[in-house]
Amino acid sequence: MGEADTSLHFLFVSFPGQGHVNPFLRFAKRVASKGPLVTFSTTIDFGSRIRAASQSNFPTDSDSDLIPVGLGFLRFEFFNEGVDPNDTEGDSLSKLLWKLEANGPSALADLIHRQSAAGRPVSCLVNNPFIPWALDVGADLSIPSAVLWIQSCAVFSIYYHFHHRLVDFPTEDNLETHVQLPGIPPMAPDELPTFILPSNPYKSLTEAILAQFHNIIKARWIFANSFDELEHDTFKALEEVVPIIPIGPLVDVGEKSFEDKIKADQWKSADDCLDWLETQKPKSVVYVSVGSVVMLSADEMAEFAFGLRNSGRPFLWVVREDVRELLPEGFEKAVEAEGKAMLVGWSPQEKVLASKSVACFITHCGWNSTLEAMAAGVPVIAYPQWGDQVPNAKFLCDIYGIGVRLSAPATRDKVEKCVAAAIDGEEAVRMRSRAAKWREAAREAIAANGSSDQSIEKFVDDVRKWVAGAVRSSVQYNGSL
Repeated sequence: MGEADTSLHFLFVSFPGQGHVNPFLRFAKRVASKGPLVTFSTTIDFGSRIRAASQSNFPTDSDSDLIPVGLGFLRFEFFNEGVDPNDTEGDSLSKLLWKLEANGPSALADLIHRQSAAGRPVSCLVNNPFIPWALDVGADLSIPSAVLWIQSCAVFSIYYHFHHRLVDFPTEDNLETHVQLPGIPPMAPDELPTFILPSNPYKSLTEAILAQFHNIIKARWIFANSFDELEHDTFKALEEVVPIIPIGPLVDVGEKSFEDKIKADQWKSADDCLDWLETQKPKSVVYVSVGSVVMLSADEMAEFAFGLRNSGRPFLWVVREDVRELLPEGFEKAVEAEGKAMLVGWSPQEKVLASKSVACFITHCGWNSTLEAMAAGVPVIAYPQWGDQVPNAKFLCDIYGIGVRLSAPATRDKVEKCVAAAIDGEEAVRMRSRAAKWREAAREAIAANGSSDQSIEKFVDDVRKWVAGAVRSSVQYNGSL
């Protein structure tokens, strides 16, 4: 087991996106719990937003704000990415990626040098996708580095094989190519991540995703937010190609202490929705959320609205402020007046899914939401939009057996029928049973001495041994002068 050792210092550097930061912070806390000091970093702009949303629960980046986490400590320190938060012109993602690539390496190097000057030299650098240059900085400074892949191992394998052209994928000349990869069921074109299809309009996203594979050989460890029991065949198949270490699911299964309350949400959660859930009957509520990025059209919002209302089930719907105006006029006041619905701007999703009143989860099938649903044992209604959401939906419905597909475009009749299928009838009972089994498997993986917990323990021990070896080498070198 680990032991307290704050001379062992891990620097976690994240891309400033909600879906990136959430699992990354959970990984950071689990590493810290083994004894080291962990500094969590992302851009100053994103840091200011999560501070504002968290209010008093979020620390400053001063040395005195060390958060005890298990045997170790967690702290925060952000870097200047050179992005003007008031500049909203142009393609914001492309501009952000360009600014990060231009300014990030020097800003990260400065951050690392500040750690040494403060007496806490960095022992290991960890990054996540969209900032592959972090590996180059680590290599230049002779710091061992690791990467956390924040999507499924299956999706990693698809992108890896696509990037290295190891198998045939759909092209303009052959749009119907089916993809067969080791350890993964055959994938039809409409089951693949959309960013690798010829029709993909988001070329900058594809480039950002694949950029991680250009220099991934510089990482000593590649981790995946998954667990062996979920994707055993895929992990096994990749062992001879590029070994991936499962350390998930990176979900919070229960808040037991102050450090568990340290979140990285850009928006303040409407925690009062938990009180509302307490007033509902067991397994009665439909929970709806499409994450932090997906934007449904006005037509889709209207069809969801009336489909949910027509289902006759109470529902909790996350409607972000940036899409609130797309709701049918007067809808929110009408359904809340009826007492069977609640609409919130953002929710404490893991707590919501853990509520006994939740019957099913209508989701866009982002990987974080997928794992949170599985860890909570909640069946899903899958409504993927793009990217890895598409294969995630396939796995949820066809492989893991805990989902109902809502085909696009959504209509009120489809929504109503899918809600009924997910909650009522014999197949719904079987889905709940399978979901309960996945819940237990997920929790066993992250429990003490579980498969993922052991992988994190080994990671910390490996870095500790590397530091000890580096110190011995330095002593021997200095002694020979």
